[in-house]
Amino acid sequence: MPNSDMEIVVDDPTAPDDNSPAVTSKRTVDLIVSLLLIAFAILMAWDNQRTGASWDSSGPQAGYFPFYLSLILGGAALFGFVKTLMEPASEAKAFVTRAQLGRVMVVLVPTFLFCLALKFLGLYVSSFLLICGFMGFVGKIAWWKSLLTAFIFTAVMFIVFDVYFDVLMPKGPLEALIGR
Repeated sequence: MPNSDMEIVVDDPTAPDDNSPAVTSKRTVDLIVSLLLIAFAILMAWDNQRTGASWDSSGPQAGYFPFYLSLILGGAALFGFVKTLMEPASEAKAFVTRAQLGRVMVVLVPTFLFCLALKFLGLYVSSFLLICGFMGFVGKIAWWKSLLTAFIFTAVMFIVFDVYFDVLMPKGPLEALIGR
């Protein structure tokens, strides 16, 4: 039985560097998110007040409950904002380091480009490019395996959704060429 004082350390070669500088602090992110929530609550309160946030002869108007929910959201966000302001700035921990942000961006940027590509290339070509790119660049898997896996996956997806289930999926120029 291992000693409870012993700690097992497993080295992860893909883990971000511990010495990476902080991009932003948790305090800064908390303040920004609180301000965004306050702004959203004000917008929702205004819009629901405009819609009707009172009680009339037939019961609550359409904006009654959402108006009060926006007041609760605004109050909670204001509480969080004030609480964060009262904490000493010197005790602020790092929210994300440069290495961690880099790892997030490796996933976020291609996913964003995939969403843009859907409009112009359709679901199947965009999916092929995303899968192949992730496997090849991020996973560092052999390109022939990446291409083959991406092709098989998108072909199966096309057969299942487009042929068998006849589900409308975003189409691109390739589908137009093959008459689908």
